[in-house]
Amino acid sequence: MRCPFCQDTENKVIDSRESHEGSVIRRRRECLQCKRRFTTYERVEELYPLIVKKDGRREAFDREKIVNGLKKACEKRPVSADQLEQTVGAIERLLQGMGEKEVPSNVIGEEVMRRLQALDEVAYVRFASVYRSFRDIAEFMNELKELADQSKEGRPKPLPGKGGQPS
Repeated sequence: MRCPFCQDTENKVIDSRESHEGSVIRRRRECLQCKRRFTTYERVEELYPLIVKKDGRREAFDREKIVNGLKKACEKRPVSADQLEQTVGAIERLLQGMGEKEVPSNVIGEEVMRRLQALDEVAYVRFASVYRSFRDIAEFMNELKELADQSKEGRPKPLPGKGGQPS
């Protein structure tokens, strides 16, 4: 493991602990060269389905794309790194549990939105505005109005094509 600060390969593990229901091992390390500390995560390499994009292309599942999208949506919001990690982990488990060889990208996008809506409504609106590519301000305002109505009623918005409320 290379030190992210000085790139030296010699370091020692200071602390190890399981996290995320035992599926990840978090290790605190100290570089023996520059003495700075950093954290690494060790996880089992899973086999994920291929993601089928809107244009028909297929590409390997990339966890970092989900992480980056969530980070952008949650920027300057009261959402912890642990909450983001749990969200991504839940989406990964969902994909693996489906047992499919290929999954349309919109399944992932809708799941991210469903989980973001429960996590932080502002982050949800940010993500939805990019993901849904609203054509004009009227579409965007309609989405905000629906979200506000749901908040008043205390119920989550059903996802399009999912036949009801999210679980």
